[in-house]
Amino acid sequence: MKQTLLVIDAQQELIEGNHKESAVFNKDQLINKINLVIEKANESNVPIIFVRDLDVAEGKGKGFQIHEKILVPPNAKIFDKTATNSFHGTGLLNYLKIEEMEHVVIMGCETQHCIDSAVRTATINGLDVTLVGDGHSTKESAVLSAEQIIKHHNETLHGHYNVEHFSIVRNAEEDLFRPQHDRYREE
Repeated sequence: MKQTLLVIDAQQELIEGNHKESAVFNKDQLINKINLVIEKANESNVPIIFVRDLDVAEGKGKGFQIHEKILVPPNAKIFDKTATNSFHGTGLLNYLKIEEMEHVVIMGCETQHCIDSAVRTATINGLDVTLVGDGHSTKESAVLSAEQIIKHHNETLHGHYNVEHFSIVRNAEEDLFRPQHDRYREE
């Protein structure tokens, strides 16, 4: 089974915040989990893809770049996006199809926006997804705390399906590149 790690919007200014926006919830834990999963992907020869949002830091400078503490492999592929959905107008879906990917491990920011849309879009387009439950984050909203948003999405997206393909939620310490989707279907 061909698979990839997709790290979404793990950008300096989005994670750390700026004079207008706060940092994401548990930012240090998020960075540690992303680096852990990158290490696992490298050990398993799983390709790594980063998606950057052009709205972050107006698409330029250090704030736009992938967070300085994230260990970006030199062979990582990078897509830039202008929409919440990582697949919209980026060529990402076409790339995954050309590479015959079947399974995508997703992590990054922000839970209720870019992470949610990526998981749902991937399943609609024929990919099984593992969402790293402790590897995505967000900021609080006017209605919910960041922790509540993350918990809600982990529950909602675990077992989310679109016909044959669906997502499960697993934590960074698990063997994420040994997909369990078939076992989950039998439960």
